[in-house]
Amino acid sequence: MFTRRAGLGVVGAVLAAPGLRAQGSWPDKPIRFVIGGAAGGVSDIFLRMMENRLRERLGQPMVIDPRPGAGGMVGAEVTARAAPDGYTYYVNHIASHGIGPTLYRRLSFDPLRDLPGVARIAAMPNVLIVKGDGPVKTVAELIAFCRANPARANFSSAGSGTSSHLSGLLFGMRTGVEVTHVPYRGTAPSMAAVLNGEVLFAIDNAPASRQQVLAGMLRALGVSTARRASTMPEVPTLQEQGVPDFDVASWYGIAMPAAVPAAVRDRLGSEIVAALEDPAIAQRIRDYGAEPWPLGPAAYDAFMRAEVATWAPVVRASGAQID
Repeated sequence: MFTRRAGLGVVGAVLAAPGLRAQGSWPDKPIRFVIGGAAGGVSDIFLRMMENRLRERLGQPMVIDPRPGAGGMVGAEVTARAAPDGYTYYVNHIASHGIGPTLYRRLSFDPLRDLPGVARIAAMPNVLIVKGDGPVKTVAELIAFCRANPARANFSSAGSGTSSHLSGLLFGMRTGVEVTHVPYRGTAPSMAAVLNGEVLFAIDNAPASRQQVLAGMLRALGVSTARRASTMPEVPTLQEQGVPDFDVASWYGIAMPAAVPAAVRDRLGSEIVAALEDPAIAQRIRDYGAEPWPLGPAAYDAFMRAEVATWAPVVRASGAQID
């Protein structure tokens, strides 16, 4: 199990440790992982899946530090301001390092510059879902329905600026259909809105709706990634169904304060990639509904820069901005 320590003394000790300790003997004390959501969320779960392997390889336990708020930006800022001693990391994701740099106008830090990548962990495909007993059964029918019924061409999301919001907007942009965004406070109420017929469709993390899809309450029309998801290979991709250039995944990884020594970054990055290549860990990730997606430090940085370039025009077109 992870050790959760609420006392500020532990955190203070981590922040006060000199950067030089990160070299040579690293690690010689517990490693702190800040997450931008609550305990039990996706970031927490992915860390738990790798916990035993990393503890064996590094010889130290992990301390998880939940800092929810602002789409993960609260936790990201905490990590960016931490001492670069190799003992504080952040579980970053598409919201913090893909969408956030454009969405937030007045960040006190630059995610790509101040929190570079250590390793990419995994990605979850989004899935386009409609009501199970509704009138739409294919992507082509959804597009036709939206054009014929513009007043009902609406979609729900987990909130403005989230990947579910921008995925819905991108769907409209790629298909030439006018769609109306209806934001909710989280994935669960967004899914409920589709179930209740309050909105026509949603595009959100596949695991969130999997049980309702299997029960027939929701219908999965297409996955958002360029390749079919191994957890639902029967569902074709949106690209297969004529939606061009649609390749969206909710990805997660590990980032660190920029001045952490390169040797420490490379060591932790290689251990995380090796953990994700362990068949047992990889299967646990797939069982959760995600795909192992390992990348080392340099490749992960390049990937995140490309993600910002992809999402910037979508964010601007959406009009979503957060101070």
